[in-house]
Amino acid sequence: MPTFELLAIALLGLACWFWLDSLKAREAGIREARAACAEEDLQLLDDTVAGAGLRLARDDAGRLRLQRTYAFEYSDTGDNRRQGSVTLLGHDVVMVRLRAQLTLVAGSGGLHERH
Repeated sequence: MPTFELLAIALLGLACWFWLDSLKAREAGIREARAACAEEDLQLLDDTVAGAGLRLARDDAGRLRLQRTYAFEYSDTGDNRRQGSVTLLGHDVVMVRLRAQLTLVAGSGGLHERH
C-alpha cells in the first residue's frame, strides 16, 4: 500500500477516535451539569452542553490529556438564562461553575470545595 493511502487511513482513524471520544466526554459533561443543577435546585435549559474550549493539559500523574470545557444554560427562576460551565480532563470532571460558585472536583472521592 502506498504511503499516502496509509496516512489517509491513519488520519481517518484518528478523526473517528476523536469524534467518539468527544461524544463520551460530552455525555459526561451533560451528566455533571444535570447533577449540579439538581443539587442547587436549578433547571438545566435545553438539557445539553455545548463545546466552549479544547486544549492539552497534564493530569496529576503528569500525563498529557485533552481538557474540554462545555458551556450550558440554566435558570434559577424559570424566567431567565444564566451561563454555567463544566470542565473535563479526559473523561474526569475537574470543575463545575454555577452562579458565582466554583466547584472543584478532586480525585475519585468526589471532594467538593465551594468558593
